[in-house]
Amino acid sequence: MALVKYNNNSISAVTATAIPSGSLVPIKTLTASSSATLSFVHGTDGVVLDSTYPIYKFEFINCHPATDLANFLFQGSTNSGSAYGVTITSTAFIAYNREDNSTAALGYQANGDLAQSTSFQNITKEIGNGSDESMSGSLSIFNPSSTTFVKHWINESHHMDGTGSPLAVRDMMAGYFNTTSAINAFQFKMSSGNIDSGKIKLYGIKDS
Repeated sequence: MALVKYNNNSISAVTATAIPSGSLVPIKTLTASSSATLSFVHGTDGVVLDSTYPIYKFEFINCHPATDLANFLFQGSTNSGSAYGVTITSTAFIAYNREDNSTAALGYQANGDLAQSTSFQNITKEIGNGSDESMSGSLSIFNPSSTTFVKHWINESHHMDGTGSPLAVRDMMAGYFNTTSAINAFQFKMSSGNIDSGKIKLYGIKDS
């Protein structure tokens, strides 16, 4: 992809800098099978969540809820998974469009955010449990091992809502864990019922 730059009243193409090959390092894949939770804990089963990488990225692939219209959630832990309840403040947006093009919108999702809460944070809301419905997306965590700064995160995900004329739904959320303690574990679950199937992949992103 090329970047376009305005320079002395002329437009010139600039070659984009690609992410170097090998900068995204696979760490761990968990596969759901009627799973109540999926947890990534530093030092357990090959999971790394320390200063080895400045950014960690989770990829969600076709995560399917057992319960209709369940929300997909996550939280962090500062005590290796003994408890998940770090204080979060977040913001949330949603965009959608129907297959028949009858309804489309982009707006703030007031019931998707948190304000100084220890609850689990929404990643995707109201995922259908139809045979062809699931959610996919990604979550980036920045410097979770820092003992100086709060821990920023950004999430983007997509699911198909099969209610009525099906919807293409995109959830966009971001926030921070309001702690200067290192976060060394993350847990994912549905708001109701199990994660019926799907995969979560954890990667580390190398510093350039």
